Parts: sequence; C-alpha cells; structure tokens
Amino acid sequence: MCGRSDGPPELFTELIESAMSETLSYPQVCRMLQAAVEQIRANHEMLSRLDAAIGDGDHGSTILRSMEAVAKAIADASGSDLKPLLAKIGWDVMDSDGGSTGPLLGSWFMGMSDALGDEADLDCAALVAMFAGGIHKLAKQSRAVVGDKTMMDAFLPALDALQSAAPTGNIRRALEQAAAAAAAGAAATTQFRAKFGRARNLGERVIGHADPGAVSVSLIFKGFSEAL
Repeated sequence: MCGRSDGPPELFTELIESAMSETLSYPQVCRMLQAAVEQIRANHEMLSRLDAAIGDGDHGSTILRSMEAVAKAIADASGSDLKPLLAKIGWDVMDSDGGSTGPLLGSWFMGMSDALGDEADLDCAALVAMFAGGIHKLAKQSRAVVGDKTMMDAFLPALDALQSAAPTGNIRRALEQAAAAAAAGAAATTQFRAKFGRARNLGERVIGHADPGAVSVSLIFKGFSEAL
C-alpha cells in the first residue's frame, strides 16, 4: 500500500541516499567545482584578513585568481571528459598568478586528472581515488604534514575521511565527512606554529590564528559537499 513502510525510517533514508549517490556525472563534478569557486568568491576578503595576521595579507586575492581560473576552464570546456578538463584546470591554475597557492592547487588538479581512467561517471571509489591522486601529488610538492600550519592540515584529514567512507559507496556522505574533516583540520591550525612560509618567522605569535590556506581548502570541500 502506498505510503506504508515496514522498516525503521533510518533504513529507508540510507537506501534513498545510496540510490542518489551511486555515481557522479561530468556535469555534477562541474557543479562541485563551481560551488567551490563560489565559496572562495564569497569568503576571499575573510581569507585575506586571516593572512594579514600571519603573512602577506594577500591569500584571499591569490586563491580567488586561482579559482577564477577553474571557473573559466569549466566555462570554456567543449567536451564532457573529466580527465582533460582537470588537466586544463591544473595548467590554468598554475598560470593564474596565484602566488605560492597557484602551483600547489594546480598540482592538485593535475594529480586528480592523472588518477582518472576512462570512466564516464565516477562511483565513490573512483572519486576517492581521484582525490587521493591529487592530494598525493600535492603532498610531494608541498612536503608539509598535519601540524605544519599549511593547507595540508585540511587536505590530509579530508583524504582520510574520504578513504574511510569509500567502502559505503555513498558519495554524498563521503563528501560531507571530508568537508567536516577539512573544517576541523583548519580549525586545529590555530594551535600550531608555522613550519613554512613567512609565518614561520613569527614563532609563537601565529598561535591563535588559523592558517588561511587550510581554511581555503575547507571552503573548497564545503562547496563540493553542498553542491550535491
């Protein structure tokens, strides 16, 4: 009979979520990227204020240029193949005059492209593998780890959350957990001294201030999650 259920509501919620989240198409991934761009557009002034406390004060403007390059690459794309799109984004971000952020984010996008196969749609495992490829390539260039007060304080916890959620096959839940982990990682940077960049010269004075790069990454993952 219509409207009748014979099991706990939580079970049906999980089944519905799973059915909605089995794969991501090219347009859906583009929407994720565009949502990340919008997060940076909305928060770039706040990011520069964070950077003013421990750096040059320009992180908001530099990462905004990098993410505007993402938006332009998506708008200019003529195909529907994610692998070349991410490679194009990577090159464009590297050329975006994004300060030290541009090469780092560019390598992330290039690594994601390298990790993709020929699949038209991404299931949860393929999506996690894509992110893992990007973050591993970025980690080789950055050399930073959790606790160094860099964007890796958000990237690495997000990857751990994605890999933990991968066996469920639920993409939406995996991205929600990644966004929460990235946000927690960014918040934790207030406790750390800096190991890289100008902030490392400030010693104890950076404690109490969040790393703007980590906050930016948390906003990007927030955009990914909310796009779905």
